[in-house]
Amino acid sequence: MSHISRIGIDTSKSVFTLHCVDETGRQVLQTNLRRAQVATFFKKLLPTEVALEACGSSHHWARELVALGHDVRLIPPQYVKPFVKRAKNDRNDAEAICEAAGRPGMRFVPVKSADQQAQGMVLKVRETLVHQRTQLVNALRGHAAEFGVIAAKGISQITALLETIKATATIPPEARAMLALLGEEIKHLDTRLEEMATKLAAAHKANPVSQLLATIPGVGPIIALTLAVEIDPSAFQSGRHLAAWIGLTPKEHSTGGKQRMGGISRAGNERLRRLLVTGATSVIRFATRPGHKVASAWLLNLLQRKPRKLVAVALANKIARTAWAMMVSGEVWRRPSPAAQAAA
Repeated sequence: MSHISRIGIDTSKSVFTLHCVDETGRQVLQTNLRRAQVATFFKKLLPTEVALEACGSSHHWARELVALGHDVRLIPPQYVKPFVKRAKNDRNDAEAICEAAGRPGMRFVPVKSADQQAQGMVLKVRETLVHQRTQLVNALRGHAAEFGVIAAKGISQITALLETIKATATIPPEARAMLALLGEEIKHLDTRLEEMATKLAAAHKANPVSQLLATIPGVGPIIALTLAVEIDPSAFQSGRHLAAWIGLTPKEHSTGGKQRMGGISRAGNERLRRLLVTGATSVIRFATRPGHKVASAWLLNLLQRKPRKLVAVALANKIARTAWAMMVSGEVWRRPSPAAQAAA
């Protein structure tokens, strides 16, 4: 099978569909393989170009195939969709992946190492635990309110709420037991999150890029570590390309020479976009206070003309571009000069 020049693979949990073409782009083989057969199949092939849709498991297969000598390309799913012909099925998807990989202007996703994925998993698991704790806290508050027990907002108020529940004699025993169970689960998650916070703090201190990015106003250890672990600056031509990939730039629907801009595209890494906007919001909270160091002329001027949420997105965009420049140059963040602020 030395005449195969490019292979598109549509992956799944158990069955992989392969679409193989020769140098002219003509189909020479289309077949299904069980998961256990994939490695054996590619061991028999001469080094060739292999294309997959980018997803969590595709990085694992990319590493496996690279170890066998193949050239692996990961393509964002939204770039594959235009090449799907009519009905969506595994064979058409594999053909579309193969066709997209052959386009001269196609953009590819860098293959992550196992260590990169492991470090990113710590951040993702922490976020999952935070969501679970929020869900439990909301359930506790809601059920307590059914019996007239109300507490102030904030995680710090949960202990006081549980004490009030214990002291309220009008709550039936069954309900009090269930509310106590929710409190125990919240306490368990608090312990887990404290352990993960210690682990992430150590990882932040051990990562020089994360330490560098934490000097940017609005960027804390979590945001800095996320950028350091999940972003390869060499994959982007500029900071503007990174901001666009994160989804912090307007969607464009222009035609006939008329430019029409909409809301942010929400493309790319949703978690990173949310973190950057949250960090920008924290900067805006203190920006209007007299004499505060983060209050640049550009930010104050924008706050006078635009809504705060729009300004937060604009500032998040600027933080992303600044982070890319710092990762490329290795320089520590410096406060812009008055002349640079006036030009901005």
